[in-house]
Amino acid sequence: MVRVRRAPEERRSRVGLSGTHRGQLVLLSGVVVALALLAMLTAFLQLGYGGDAVTGDGDRVTDAGAYLQRVTHDAASDLRGEYTWGERDRAVRALHRQLDADIATLERARAESGAVTTTAFNNSAAGRWATGNCPGGPARDFGPCRADGGVVVQERDGRTVVLAVAYDQTVATERSTTTLTTVVEPVE
Repeated sequence: MVRVRRAPEERRSRVGLSGTHRGQLVLLSGVVVALALLAMLTAFLQLGYGGDAVTGDGDRVTDAGAYLQRVTHDAASDLRGEYTWGERDRAVRALHRQLDADIATLERARAESGAVTTTAFNNSAAGRWATGNCPGGPARDFGPCRADGGVVVQERDGRTVVLAVAYDQTVATERSTTTLTTVVEPVE
């Protein structure tokens, strides 16, 4: 029997990986890791996407409150200096007309998504606000305050200025109903 002895390099190439095969294995491993990372990234992005999430009822109330704040400020700013103190009833009616259109927009805004919002002026809350926030007596800087139809007006330099508007608001969804009274102060 004849035995053939192999050189040490030959034995190593059969037992382990040669330089050429090792490079292919590293490349293949890199591709597998890249595909796994891509799958993880896709799953992460899908879990983090909030476009299909239903807005919570609290968010709807907050959105409605922010909308009322903005439109009340705009409407009161439009009326600033337009009416004398003797014309304050006309000023309040003009403010109501302007806000009624904005309130109608608010009430229609979420109806399609199943949220019903109703908003009304609250005269008693406006009266309480005027009592607590308008100073009386001879040392005050401005004239008297009056609450009329949910609107608090004050005489300043012979003109009517809107200080606050009180609202009763209800946001109803199929899951809950939230009712609150809020007073918006448009004066800066």
